[in-house]
Amino acid sequence: MTHAGGRSGRGCDRMAGYGLLPREGPVPGWMKRIVRDVDDIDTTIFEGLATMRSPLLDKAMPRLTDAADHSVLWFAIAAALGVSRNRRAKRAALRGVTAIAVSSLVANQLGKRVNRRPRPSIASVPVARLSRRLPTSTSFPSGHAASAAAFATAVGLEAPVLSLPLKALAGLVGISRVATGAHYPSDVAAGWLLGTAVAEAGARLVPPAGPPPAIRRLDVIQLEARPTGAGVVLVVNPASHSGEGERVLATVREQLPATQIVELTKDSDVEAVMRESASQAKVLGVAGGDGTVRTAAQAAREADVPLAVFPAGTFNHFAKDAGAFPLRAAITAVQQGTAAKVDLAYLNDQIFLNTASLGAYTDFVAIRERNEKRLGKPVAALYAGLRTLLRSTTVTIRVDDRVAEVDLLFLGNGEYQPHGFAPSFREQMDDGLLDLRMLDASGPAATVAILGALLTGQLARNKHYHEIHAPSLRIEVTAGGPVRVARDGELGEETSVLDVRVDRRALTVYRHDWWS
Repeated sequence: MTHAGGRSGRGCDRMAGYGLLPREGPVPGWMKRIVRDVDDIDTTIFEGLATMRSPLLDKAMPRLTDAADHSVLWFAIAAALGVSRNRRAKRAALRGVTAIAVSSLVANQLGKRVNRRPRPSIASVPVARLSRRLPTSTSFPSGHAASAAAFATAVGLEAPVLSLPLKALAGLVGISRVATGAHYPSDVAAGWLLGTAVAEAGARLVPPAGPPPAIRRLDVIQLEARPTGAGVVLVVNPASHSGEGERVLATVREQLPATQIVELTKDSDVEAVMRESASQAKVLGVAGGDGTVRTAAQAAREADVPLAVFPAGTFNHFAKDAGAFPLRAAITAVQQGTAAKVDLAYLNDQIFLNTASLGAYTDFVAIRERNEKRLGKPVAALYAGLRTLLRSTTVTIRVDDRVAEVDLLFLGNGEYQPHGFAPSFREQMDDGLLDLRMLDASGPAATVAILGALLTGQLARNKHYHEIHAPSLRIEVTAGGPVRVARDGELGEETSVLDVRVDRRALTVYRHDWWS
């Protein structure tokens, strides 16, 4: 078979043409033998595919290889995952696109420059099987295969259910590169190994969320359908999130016209308004941020009425986890009467819906959330951790007879994912557990160790990091206190004792799953 560039395809000239051997200097005999064996296998497989007469290959292979040009195929899949309502799918899409970017850079800007292997000859490839764009770069490694493997592996790490089908599709893309005459099989194999390595390295730096629990979705409760919103009393803060409350209010008035609206002002006693509204409502609605929603949840629990959350805050953590995000999901849930029971957590007998914290963790959250839209959550968490650790002071605490010095302490209502100090979401909201995370950075050595663990994504395995899951906890500040606590991002009282517990499935919340 004649190779590109007019090489004969025999002996050491063939190997040098492949670019697998040094162009100058003596070549060890064992290296020649290895390259010759790889060359023979490459040639045999390539010629076998190139000369195979198959209408199926002629039709499918060019289309598949063209679809993967510039990673269009993978970006389309990532876009589909990104617009889904599933947090894990969105994380998978971001991880996959990042892996493509890194693997493409390494393959095309490093691999192809270091090893300038000519493309194979397309003389024996059927014309119908050629792709519409003939590649002009060097052949080793295959950039298509690197991107395909990187994307499939990265997405599979975050969403295991997608691993097998995506890897099968990535494998077909690799075969298409050989079948259309663009690469030798060893080019594809090298690209696959490169892409897989990039994805695995990314998982070491930013660990994926843990495996999903056996039961992921809340049990749906069927309440009375309220297509017009009759019986709903909605307390709304029109000024929330730069006027987002006004938009929510306009949409609710249009789609749930029978809803009774109560508007908060800057002088309103929010707790009193919530209690009064809940006492008159069959359903208490709330439109605001997580702090306002927390106050509404307390009132709904006391009045024993279900809560309808209309997301109008900056982050809407509770609405997203509970299935009331975006706004049309919350409205549809009320119209159709679909709801679920979720846990309420208490810190010193005061509710928190998402998280509570003490000490420097309040600073950590503020810095992370201020930067996460610009930097992404993992990088923002690293930056926030660095800023916080360098200026924080430790407190000594006792947790169920265990003493520890901590800089950062996080409490979650339910088990959060991923593990480490970038908790993002909950798979379940009725597991009856608290998620306690503590970080001990006392002393320069501990600070250096923690920063190294943050940089390598190994914080969850570091001895200075502790994680506990339990239905109730007693935390005592024995030195360095009292400390200020925060609930759902809002600062609260100073205390030296934290009694924390979960009231399982205590609150009924309207929710709607678009895929159900």
